[in-house]
Amino acid sequence: QVQVVESGGGLVQPGGSLKLSCAISGTTTDAFAMGWFRQAPGKEREGISCMRFNDGQIYIADSVKGRFTFSRGDAKNTISLQMNSLEPGDTAVYYCAADLVWPLITTAKDMCRSASWVDNWGQGMQVTVSS
Repeated sequence: QVQVVESGGGLVQPGGSLKLSCAISGTTTDAFAMGWFRQAPGKEREGISCMRFNDGQIYIADSVKGRFTFSRGDAKNTISLQMNSLEPGDTAVYYCAADLVWPLITTAKDMCRSASWVDNWGQGMQVTVSS
């Protein structure tokens, strides 16, 4: 059974850092794409960073650009998100997303705009930025 396993969430003070990690287990299939989404209470889901694996194209949302860094891990089907200079507005449930079924032709930016390409989601983890 395929599982998308996230780790690294928690409570941090404003200006602090956290690193989120995600790994896919239960399959030998190479992912076509992976990304990070978040959803704050009362707000729509936001795609914050997405990567298309065939060519390494990466998109990072303007809301986190310069503060968050998306990385693809050396291990198969792993990604991470280094989050620096965290702000209270970053408080949300963060989700790892993966495409294991269909090769993508959409851009990494469009991947983050619409989650229609996602066929596997992590369970989500809370990130709270508060003093």
